[in-house]
Amino acid sequence: MEKSTGKQTAVVVGGSSGIGFETCLKLVNRGWNVVNISRTPCKSAKVVNFTADAAAGTALSDAIKTAAEKYRITALIYSAGFSMAAPIEYAKESDYRYLFDVNYFGALQSMQAVIPLFKSCGGRIILVGSLGGDFPISFDSFYSSSKAALEMLSRCAYSELKPYGIKVTGLLPGGTATGFTYKRKVYSDDENKGYSANVNRAVAALANMEQSGTSPAAVAEIIYNILCEDKPPVIKICGAKNTVLRLVSRVMPEKLTLKINERMFHQ
Repeated sequence: MEKSTGKQTAVVVGGSSGIGFETCLKLVNRGWNVVNISRTPCKSAKVVNFTADAAAGTALSDAIKTAAEKYRITALIYSAGFSMAAPIEYAKESDYRYLFDVNYFGALQSMQAVIPLFKSCGGRIILVGSLGGDFPISFDSFYSSSKAALEMLSRCAYSELKPYGIKVTGLLPGGTATGFTYKRKVYSDDENKGYSANVNRAVAALANMEQSGTSPAAVAEIIYNILCEDKPPVIKICGAKNTVLRLVSRVMPEKLTLKINERMFHQ
């Protein structure tokens, strides 16, 4: 099949809602072809949808390979995510493995699918992480851990792929006001046992931080700008306040960082 030419084509993984959805809209409204890969379709009629679960074997790479038969893919934006609020002691293996499949291994699989396509003519990869990968979030520890891993993957990939003209950026939004807040898997009081009061406080504090945070459209604008930059950053933090916060966290004593975490999520 002859590939479509003329337009840039982006694959957005997780474009049915939140940051991914706004990114799809931003790109199609600015003349891009957009292929969304997610469990539920993006509602924009201008977006081509492939149904796939990031945790289901080779579903993502299979979808990308099929899309590549029709479109010359020039960018990958990985925006799929899953969060769970649970104490480390009682977290179920099936839950935290699913979380890492969606947040980390899905990104890795998607990258491995597009890298061969990009090696001959360059391309862009943006992995949507989180400031939660830099800051500990009590009872959301698996999410923070997966996003820390994703950030390191971005940094390593930047150096590995640079000789091939493939530009990689790890994007770190802070709290963002999306439906992601309400999709978080929260363990019940019975499952949390003696941690239940602290888990409930942490979930409420995190929800408040997210819903009072940046709009997903603003994050999508940053993603679009990164795609347009000749020399995109290795790591991009969304917003001046979050940039300062991350910088300060790098120089703060670790015990002070943990104390702030306790004040934010335990009280």
